[in-house]
Amino acid sequence: MEYRIERDTMGEVKVPADKFWAAQTERSRNNFKIGQEKMPLALIHAFAGLKKAAANVNHSLGTLSEEKKDAIETVCNDIMQGKYDDHFPLSVWQTGSGTQSNMNVNEVVANRANALLEQEGSGEKVHPNDDVNMSQSSNDSFPTAMHIAAYLAVQKNLIPQVDTLTETLKAKEREYENLLKIGRTHLQDATPLTLGQEISGWRAMLERCKLMIQESSRHLLNLAIGGTAVGTGINAHPDFGSKTAAFIAEETGYPFQASTNTFHALTSHDELAHAHGALKALAADMMKIANDVRWLASGPRTGIGELVIPANEPGSSIMPGKVNPTQSEAVTMIAVQIFGNDATISFAASQGNFELNVFKPVIIYNFLQSVQLLADGIKSFHDNCMEGLEANQEKIKENVQRSLMLVTALNPYIGYEKAAEIAKYAYKENLTLKEAALHLKYVTEEQFDEWVNPEKMVSKK
Repeated sequence: MEYRIERDTMGEVKVPADKFWAAQTERSRNNFKIGQEKMPLALIHAFAGLKKAAANVNHSLGTLSEEKKDAIETVCNDIMQGKYDDHFPLSVWQTGSGTQSNMNVNEVVANRANALLEQEGSGEKVHPNDDVNMSQSSNDSFPTAMHIAAYLAVQKNLIPQVDTLTETLKAKEREYENLLKIGRTHLQDATPLTLGQEISGWRAMLERCKLMIQESSRHLLNLAIGGTAVGTGINAHPDFGSKTAAFIAEETGYPFQASTNTFHALTSHDELAHAHGALKALAADMMKIANDVRWLASGPRTGIGELVIPANEPGSSIMPGKVNPTQSEAVTMIAVQIFGNDATISFAASQGNFELNVFKPVIIYNFLQSVQLLADGIKSFHDNCMEGLEANQEKIKENVQRSLMLVTALNPYIGYEKAAEIAKYAYKENLTLKEAALHLKYVTEEQFDEWVNPEKMVSKK
């Protein structure tokens, strides 16, 4: 491998010749060889958008030349489009402020911008600290990038998948709105409902979770930019933060704004912890839906068997013809990972000592992972399971007819105790409810047929 020599305040460093990073990135790459987890590219792309905004604002304030601004902006646009993804190699397990990743972005932008300026024959030279990082500190730029990346991931990646699954559930709800089935509570038979009503519960979960995610995510629109080192805004123009946030809002189309209290924005990540709590709620509901599906599809002959899931792949390496609820299993594994991520974020967010929280990289890594897992998992669950889900109508009808809990309809007429006696007698003697009720002489045949009507036991409201 060929190398070049880069310099920083600590001296010279050998850097791979084909990479745009410089000395501080290389030091971090060598000093933190920990794990396989790299700083998420979504964060890097958000950082590039921030650096572009900062360059434009600094130029408008008269502190950065037009040539430098244009070069920085060109490189940042390329980074946001993924052109230089392999130039951001740093581990999540680095300094808790994310300083090295901030400098990684600064160095790549500066080196690539200088190459462009040299091609143009400009006498200008971009410095990673003095120009790309102008009016900023890692302490305010990193949490700003965190909020941008988190909010965009939720809006662009997750919400559309939730909407798609919601629409499919609405269609299934309509399709099966009159298909009577037996309800279950405590894993035991209960009174009837329609399959459409059961699915409506799943649909409402997604709608409610979307609302909670949207409500909590709006707090991520507050950006720390302008606080610099400890929240005082030292070395930044008083209008830098508000103008930079306004530029980002214009670029993204979302109403980002500078935080009204930058001391809070640097030391607290309660907004990310709060937003992730809504993600955890969605994960919990997705686990519930996935578990309902695999229970109801269990069998096909010795389980409940009321739903038929698509056969996507062989279910066993030894048992031919087996179909397993693999999509449900994937969703439930995703859910437990997100529960763990929530615990990590909660602990990390509690560590805002004095003027700075120094658990920033692990917070954003886990937040973005949760969003990606939910978005990908919901899409896979939709495309490979829920879209092709079908009702086994014969099995559903059989289970309704065999249910003892239809006896509940007799409560208003003969009382709870006599109705319970009928159900127990039917179970003990292996009789139908009607046979048991007539044998005990608590109702006539005409009364039973009139009162025990499953269709009348289901509210259509």
